[in-house]
Amino acid sequence: MAAGRPKAIESPEKLKEYFLKYEKETKANPFIVRDWVGKDAMPVDRKKERPLTMEGFECWLSDNGIIEDLKDYMSNRDSKYTEFSPICTYVKRMIRKDQIEGGMAQIYNPSITQRLNGLTEKQSIEVSERSAIIDWSDEEGK
Repeated sequence: MAAGRPKAIESPEKLKEYFLKYEKETKANPFIVRDWVGKDAMPVDRKKERPLTMEGFECWLSDNGIIEDLKDYMSNRDSKYTEFSPICTYVKRMIRKDQIEGGMAQIYNPSITQRLNGLTEKQSIEVSERSAIIDWSDEEGK
């Protein structure tokens, strides 16, 4: 390891440990959404699963006093974080997997998860140019 300031996260194993704690806490803490059901519109609180997100993980790390952001680790800035590359890839894949599978099962909004993960359907529309000659003269007045 090069000389300089020590890394905020000591090892790849520690980063994975943090991610697994974030995942466990996130999944154990669903959104509570108020809904009204039936002809009398009775209020009901429904639990909605929280998705995993990179922003959520970074906020969790910050809230727990670990680190403010992971951009240096995720980008392997100046090749100083090479040993973290496999766990960073794992974190990205686990978040993507959660979002895609949650969207497919309609736990999360499918169109949002598609856009976040670059899965939008691509359509191409071909437009052809046509010329039209319109005779605006009065046909009846001839």
